[in-house]
Amino acid sequence: MTEQPATPRKTRSRRWLLTRGSLIAATVAVPSAWAAHSATADEVQALATVDMEMVLVAAQVDPRKSGTGITPGAGPSVKLVEQALQAKGLLNSAQVDGHFGTSTISAYSALQRSLGYSGLDANGMPGKTSLTNLGSGRYTVSRPISPGSRTDSYSGKRTNTRTVRMLAAADARLSTSIRLTQGSYTSSNPGSAGTHDGGGVVDISVSGLSTTQRWQMVRELRRVGFAAWLRTPAQGFDYHIHAVAVADPDLASAAQPQVHDYYFGKNGLASHAADNTPEAYRLPFTWWEKYNRG
Repeated sequence: MTEQPATPRKTRSRRWLLTRGSLIAATVAVPSAWAAHSATADEVQALATVDMEMVLVAAQVDPRKSGTGITPGAGPSVKLVEQALQAKGLLNSAQVDGHFGTSTISAYSALQRSLGYSGLDANGMPGKTSLTNLGSGRYTVSRPISPGSRTDSYSGKRTNTRTVRMLAAADARLSTSIRLTQGSYTSSNPGSAGTHDGGGVVDISVSGLSTTQRWQMVRELRRVGFAAWLRTPAQGFDYHIHAVAVADPDLASAAQPQVHDYYFGKNGLASHAADNTPEAYRLPFTWWEKYNRG
């Protein structure tokens, strides 16, 4: 095959030159476009993370505080939630402070209602679905908590799956058995002041137990994440143990303040008196998921 001689520059057409110029321009433009794309990608930051465990703890501890103190470890996550609520017009900017107080509870309840929830599902306690929905494009949710089935049971009394697992874990550490006298999701006992209307709250029999065994049961319930107290005739009750699962998103409005009381060493009653538990049976504040992490 005979090679064709190169076309002399002076004989190249104007059309050829224009075509070549377009190709050169395109060649130059491509790197510029990629550079712009890369710059945009570099500017995109990973979404912030909301720790659901800490948000729930704060939602149960903060509202009854006399001030706007922030629960240790919860502030950054709570503030992200509050910023998202503010963006939806549900919370005033003055309340975006990392303190999950009554205004934030009300705003979150309004969010839940706007998503179609009602009753217990609009109690102002963040659930995984609503928390994830609220954070779309703003944050991701880590360490989610779920109460599980609301129709589970322990020793014949209704409660949720998370509470069942907590009771079983405490039971396994005792020489006596945990027997419930009242479960959750029930308003059958007016003397309970609505604390059992939601999930995570149980009453436990101490019949036949020695004083030491009663306090041991309180201690082991606390170990796995319950706010637990021995109720006594001096407080106006028959002897029994009242236990509230810390950070359960199904807690009724009446039960939520009991977590606050427990956190601050109080009795969880209307008197908000000092906890009657002997020092030897007290343990650091915790919840089920934290207990499981060791």
